[in-house]
Amino acid sequence: MAEKKGSKKRDDPIRAELGMGGLGLTGLFKGVQDLVDLVSELEKAGGEIKKEGVVDLGDLKEGMKGVFGFSIKTASGGRPVVEHFGNIRKTPHGAKVDEEREPIADLFDEKDEIRVYVEMPGVNENDVTIDLNGDILNIFAKNEDKKYRKELLLPAKGKSDTFVSSLKNGILEITIKK
Repeated sequence: MAEKKGSKKRDDPIRAELGMGGLGLTGLFKGVQDLVDLVSELEKAGGEIKKEGVVDLGDLKEGMKGVFGFSIKTASGGRPVVEHFGNIRKTPHGAKVDEEREPIADLFDEKDEIRVYVEMPGVNENDVTIDLNGDILNIFAKNEDKKYRKELLLPAKGKSDTFVSSLKNGILEITIKK
């Protein structure tokens, strides 16, 4: 089969960039495992490591993109907490790309309330639906370009009639009274 002039033949048509050079989708999860090894450095640094990337899936469906990333933070006692986000997830049959992205979220358990911060760029406050059922918080956002879904297990039951939310610069802040 002849190649078009000026085009390059790729061995792996799906590429990702995670700040460490391109990775094929087949090597994406191995790359993530390697990055998790950075936890020891994180413990020494006492901070956060966050990596993310975009996979062009236009060969499968026009305009389709996969987003994948993770955040590693140290919890109390120096124990690392790994949170994955994006719309690519590992299944027993290989990688699967969902239309919905799982946003990254931070949860803070304070004395009288729980504060949740969720990164959802590209949506407006009226695009967001929040459902609190006991200690389960479901967040869904949808507009013509973006879809997000996140389910969080809260450290305590929240009062569903007292939560307050606001969205500024792509960050959703939810305050829930205990």
